[in-house]
Amino acid sequence: MDVGVPKETKDQEYRVGLSPHSVRSLTEQGHTVFVETGAGDGSGFTDAEYFQAGAKLVTEAAAAWNHGLVVKVKEPLPAEYAYLQKEQMLFTYLHLAADRALTRALLDAGTTAIAYETVELPDKRLPLLAPMSIIAGRLAVQFGARYLERQQGGRGVLLGGVPGVKPGNVVILGGGVVGTEAARIAVGLGARVQIVDVNVDRLSYLETLFGSRVELLYSSVSQIETVVPDADLLIGAVLVLARKAPILVSRALVQQMRPGSVIVDVAVDQGGCIETVRPTSHSHPTYVEAGVVHYGVPNMPGAVPWTATQALNNSTLPYTMQLANYGLEALDRNPALAHGLNVQRHHLVHLAVQGVFPDLVT
Repeated sequence: MDVGVPKETKDQEYRVGLSPHSVRSLTEQGHTVFVETGAGDGSGFTDAEYFQAGAKLVTEAAAAWNHGLVVKVKEPLPAEYAYLQKEQMLFTYLHLAADRALTRALLDAGTTAIAYETVELPDKRLPLLAPMSIIAGRLAVQFGARYLERQQGGRGVLLGGVPGVKPGNVVILGGGVVGTEAARIAVGLGARVQIVDVNVDRLSYLETLFGSRVELLYSSVSQIETVVPDADLLIGAVLVLARKAPILVSRALVQQMRPGSVIVDVAVDQGGCIETVRPTSHSHPTYVEAGVVHYGVPNMPGAVPWTATQALNNSTLPYTMQLANYGLEALDRNPALAHGLNVQRHHLVHLAVQGVFPDLVT
């Protein structure tokens, strides 16, 4: 099969859909891989490395898109909608629940769109979302600590504190992969950490990981209203598969936070779980509302593309190989991959996304 790898166009998105290692694996199986020149530069992969791996280098985006299988990292942007085709499989992160325009464009084009984030194993694990969730969770604390610095607009809190001065308080909404990794880094820095989650079994599991180093709280409206105003760093880490994230923190509650506190909402790519959060970009990552610094970059792992591209490819390559080897038959062969199917032949097929856009279901 012919496989296309376009250069990402999202603001400062330096990841790339396939690494040279992945390209070599595909070409050794007899597939032809077309890589847009410069696609791997931001991740530290040169055109020469792709050529040595067996790729055919193309200088135009259209030449990378015009193939039976297109592998990307982030969703197509409006300028790329014209490249979408009927006889084409698109394999990438989509997050359609938060993007009606893209959903409509995929339906109009008839593209077969398979989303990394909804590939689901029988035990409900999300193998292609997990590596980026790990990175995003760790970065949430890293970025939060940075923007708590006074020079960055924060209130000047050192998360770890010092002898004689209490540490900063990190409140994490959601104890999944993102929340767990955020807690891991925050604990390592010496911060006071609270995780709020609605799943008692998950809270019990987190106790085995963190013991008494993390305060584990059952999520309720009153509990959230109690912990949020005291947070120096508030991290949104809520995931509802293929649906918009629920709003857990209202604007009124944000207004009760101390000036210079920081919010990092990792759920922003699914609409966000904090009412005052809106998508930002790596070029302009923050804004201040109600005196609170807000960080809403939806492609956080793009900040560490050398690490993120390799971590992503480690997980996606087996599925990419199946799509290249078997085409749409791969969806029948692999039920986990079939869960990734969101749009096919002008139809919205993923049940959760159908629930978000019932008027687009035909």
